[in-house]
Amino acid sequence: MDEDTRYEAVRSRDARFDGEFFFAVETTGIYCRPSCPAVTPKRRNVRFFATAAAAQGSGFRACRRCRPDAAPGSAEWNVRADVVGRAMRLIGDGVVDREGVAGLATRLGYSPRQVQRQLTGELGAGPVALARAQRAHTARVLCQTTELPITEIAFASGFASVRQFNDTIRTVYAQTPSELRAAAARSLRRRGTPTAGIPLRLAHRGPYQSGAVFDLLQAEAVPGVEQVSGAHGRRTYRRTLRLPHGTGIVAVDERPGVSRADTGTHPGGWLDARLHLTDPRDLTTAVQRLRRLFDLDADPYAVDGRLGADARLAPLVAARPGLRSPGAADPEELAVRALVGPAGAERLVRRYGKTLDAPCGSLTHLFPEPAVLAEAEPHGILGALTAALADGAVRLDAGADRDDAERALLALPGLDARTVAVVRTRALGDPDVAPPGVDVPDSWRPWRSYALRHLRTAGELES
Repeated sequence: MDEDTRYEAVRSRDARFDGEFFFAVETTGIYCRPSCPAVTPKRRNVRFFATAAAAQGSGFRACRRCRPDAAPGSAEWNVRADVVGRAMRLIGDGVVDREGVAGLATRLGYSPRQVQRQLTGELGAGPVALARAQRAHTARVLCQTTELPITEIAFASGFASVRQFNDTIRTVYAQTPSELRAAAARSLRRRGTPTAGIPLRLAHRGPYQSGAVFDLLQAEAVPGVEQVSGAHGRRTYRRTLRLPHGTGIVAVDERPGVSRADTGTHPGGWLDARLHLTDPRDLTTAVQRLRRLFDLDADPYAVDGRLGADARLAPLVAARPGLRSPGAADPEELAVRALVGPAGAERLVRRYGKTLDAPCGSLTHLFPEPAVLAEAEPHGILGALTAALADGAVRLDAGADRDDAERALLALPGLDARTVAVVRTRALGDPDVAPPGVDVPDSWRPWRSYALRHLRTAGELES
């Protein structure tokens, strides 16, 4: 998009582009998402940015009306397999906060200087600035939805000091942390005490067929680790999470899908979620993993536009606009489950899963780690896969190179190409996978994973 096209999106308050770019107004010093309801600024006063971090780095603060930091993430980072796309997925997963820029660069196979140059050149912000913007958003959520002491929020958000935390919040939001909390006090009382977990709205753009996603999650649910409860259209998905600093339990509520008549103007929405974390430092990572599981950063307009032009897929797209291709909350867990199936996964959890310190109803265990499985059952295909995951021979993290991962998986004795295709689609979030033996035309590129999800949901293709 050129800048004139972006300005037209701003003038029409087009929510399709929320998170895809941001605009700032030089006369007010504020940056917004394209759908901001405020009066449209004059074109000569507007600047455009690829990321919120770039806008913040240029001295603009976040709009209090449209909360641009809470916009859906750009779909581009899920689609792209290059260094910038992989870096953005890793930053979203909290790698810079945990391992620094050096750790990010090591995972990408580049020097820190090269990573800095590529991100700054394309996005207008380097890894530190991108991580800082993410920390600020995490801090705002914790200030406004929990009663944690401000000092604890500073370190839980990833800041190195309280002073750095205070300075960043004032710069980004033009408020102190205490003022952020005071402004949200009434909402916090409505939502309840911290014992109810951290309430979140996981935003998405465009229509979202939550029913199809919850159907899939319900069919795959592993007892002890996952549970889907409630009536269709009002279900809740709950699961346990293994996170870098501790464990978590998440609950995500289903929202009814949109009708065909809504597809032209549907602005987007959100899924309500609640997170219970043993360590609040894991908030950013947990949220990003949920976003990947529910495919919340997808661009349904691009997907439906391409697939809806195909004669075979057109009626399926019209019937289910905004259908998503779910990912995984834990890529390594997904790889093991793709290999052993639901019954095998339940057996592994029962035998080797770690019991939660505080079980919650039917959620009692974490899925066993690859290292535990590799030691417990070292033989056969399962042993080969878990050993490769445990020693890093196969990498499935947010920044993994998809082609390298596929080659490494296919090199394992006994692992078939169909299972590898499932892992690439779900664990690695590849939107364009064609499993062997399935007739998938090139005209469906780069959304073949979504095309197959349409066919499976409609019952025209076996899962």
